[in-house]
Amino acid sequence: MKTEASSAVARPQAVEIAERPERHFSGLGVSAGIAVGPAHVVERGLIDVPEYRIEDEAIETEIARFSDAVTLSASQIRNLQAQAETLPEEVAGQLRHLLDAHLLMLTGSRLVRGVEARIRDARINAEAAVQVQLSEIAQAFAVMEDPYLAGKIDDVREASARLVRNLTRAGYQAFSGLPPGTIVIAEEITPADTALMDPARIGGFAAAHGGAEGHTAIMARSLGLPAVLGVADLAGAVRSGDVVAVDGVRGGLVVNPGEATIARLERRRRALERRERQLARLREVAAVSSDGARVTLQCNIELPNELPQAQEAGAEGIGLLRSEFLYMNREEPPSEDEQYVALKEIVAGMEGAPVTVRTLDVGSDKLAYSLGEHIAPSVNPALGLRAIRLSLKTPALLEAQIAAILRAGAHGPVRILVPMITSVKEIRQVRKAVDKMVRKLTRARVPITDTPPLGIMIETPGAALAADALADACDFFSLGTNDLTMYTLAIDRGDDQVAHLYDPLHPAVLRLIRFATDAARRAGIPVNLCGELAGNPRFTAMLLGFGLRDLSMAPPNVPRVKQRILALDAEAATRHAEELLSQSEAGRIAKLIDAFPDDS
Repeated sequence: MKTEASSAVARPQAVEIAERPERHFSGLGVSAGIAVGPAHVVERGLIDVPEYRIEDEAIETEIARFSDAVTLSASQIRNLQAQAETLPEEVAGQLRHLLDAHLLMLTGSRLVRGVEARIRDARINAEAAVQVQLSEIAQAFAVMEDPYLAGKIDDVREASARLVRNLTRAGYQAFSGLPPGTIVIAEEITPADTALMDPARIGGFAAAHGGAEGHTAIMARSLGLPAVLGVADLAGAVRSGDVVAVDGVRGGLVVNPGEATIARLERRRRALERRERQLARLREVAAVSSDGARVTLQCNIELPNELPQAQEAGAEGIGLLRSEFLYMNREEPPSEDEQYVALKEIVAGMEGAPVTVRTLDVGSDKLAYSLGEHIAPSVNPALGLRAIRLSLKTPALLEAQIAAILRAGAHGPVRILVPMITSVKEIRQVRKAVDKMVRKLTRARVPITDTPPLGIMIETPGAALAADALADACDFFSLGTNDLTMYTLAIDRGDDQVAHLYDPLHPAVLRLIRFATDAARRAGIPVNLCGELAGNPRFTAMLLGFGLRDLSMAPPNVPRVKQRILALDAEAATRHAEELLSQSEAGRIAKLIDAFPDDS
C-alpha cells in the first residue's frame, strides 16, 4: 500500500525522457502525489483487459463463451426493460427507446458479427476482440456527417461495455498485465475501476471527467494513488506508451515531459518524502490539543488492502468501512458467508480497535453491476433508489449484510452505520432487521457479538434538521459532509462542470454540521465526522470548535491532522467557530479559517 507522498510519488524505475514536444494540461488535483510513467489509454466505458492468442482447437470454445455473454447481456437488458415499465410514462418511453437500441446491438449486429470473426481470424480472446471491433466501429462513426448517426456510437459503447463486464465476471483483476508505474488515462474512471487498481502496479491516473469530492477521488486518496480529474482536452492527447507525469498536488498532467520537468518533479518528490518521514514520527503520539482536548482519529477505508495503511498511520479504529467493494465488479451480490470472511479479516486485523461498517450505499456514482436487477435507471440517481432505500426495499440484501457484520463482531468490536437515513421510521425498520438476525443466528448457535451500536449518517439537510428526533432513535451519529454539502447546495460533486461550485464552507453547510453536533451532545450519543473535511488540516480548528472530538479520514491524512491538533488551543478554536458561524459568505469564512493561528 502506498502512502500519499512516499511510494505514491516514487520515481518510476525506468522512464525514457521523450523527444517529442512537452505538453501541459490542467485539471483538479484530487489525490496528492507525483507519478511519472508510461501511459495506458483505456477505451471509454470498457474494463481494461489483456489480449492473448487462442489456439486453433480453442476457437469454438471461445466463441461459445462470447455467445453466452451476449445471451446474458440481452437478458439483463430485458430485465431493465421490464423494470422501466414501472416508471412514469415520459421516463419509461425514453428508457424504452434507449434499451431497445442496446438490445439491437446484441442481435446479429456488426458488433457481434465482427467479434466472432475476429476470434476466428485473429485468434484472440473475446474481450480483446470486443475492444478491437469497437475501435473500428468508432472510427467509422466518427467520419459521419450526420450528427444523429455519429452519436449512435454511444449505444455501441454501452453494449460493448456490458459484454466485457459479463466476459470478465467476478474475480478478474483489471490492469494486471501492465508494467509497474503505469499511468492510466481515460475519459472517465469510475469507483469500480479504481477498486481494481493495484498501487504496486499503477502509478496514478488522469481522466477528462470527475470532481474532487466524487467517490473515484476518495478511493484514489485512500489508495494513495496520485490522480488528476477534469482534465480538459484530454481526449486524443495521449497515446498508450507516451511518457506522462501526473501531479496530484497541483492538478497537472504533462505529456512527454522533458529533462527539466523530470528534474523539477524529482525535487518536489524528495521534499514530500521528507515531510512524510517527519509525520511518521507522530504515529504513537496521542492527538491532544495544547490545552488538553483529546481527539480520536480513525480511518475511512474503501478496500481490505488499505488496512495496513490505516495501522501504519496510527488509526484508533475504522470510523467508516465502506462496504461497496463487496458488490463491485461482479455479476451476483455476495453471499452472507463471503461478506463475513471479508469483514472478519478487517475486524480481526484491527486487534481490538472498533470498526464501523456502513451498510450498502450504492446508487448515483457508486452503482454496482451485481445489483442491476434491483435498481432501475433513475432520472436523478442521487435522489432515487439508493443506500438504505435500496436495502429496505430488498430485505434479503440488508439481512445478509447485517448477519455478516454480527458474525464479524465475534472477532472484535463493530458498529453498524446506516446511510441516507431521513426519518425515525427508517431507523426502526433497520433495528427490527438487526434484532431478527440476532435471533436467527443465536438459534443457529452461530458465534456473534452482542447487538452492536446502530448509528446513522447525517448527510442530508432533512436529517441534520431532524437530528434531535433521530438522536433519540439511534446510538451514534456520523456526519457525512461530502453528501451533506452536495444535497445542501444542489451540486453534483462528481460533475466536473459544476465541481468548482462545491463548497463545504458554505454557511448553510456549517450551520447544519453544528446543529447536528449539538443535537448529539444533548442526547448524550457519540458523534463522528467522516467526510473529506475531517482529513484536511485546514479545517481542523473549525471542527474542534464545533465540539467534534472524533474524526475519521483517509489513512494518509491522519498524521497531518494530528500535527495540527497538537498545535491548537481548543478553547480558542471554539471562539473561532462562533465567529465563523456568524458569517454570511463562504469567501469570508475561508479567510478567517486561514488566518487562525496554531498554539493560540
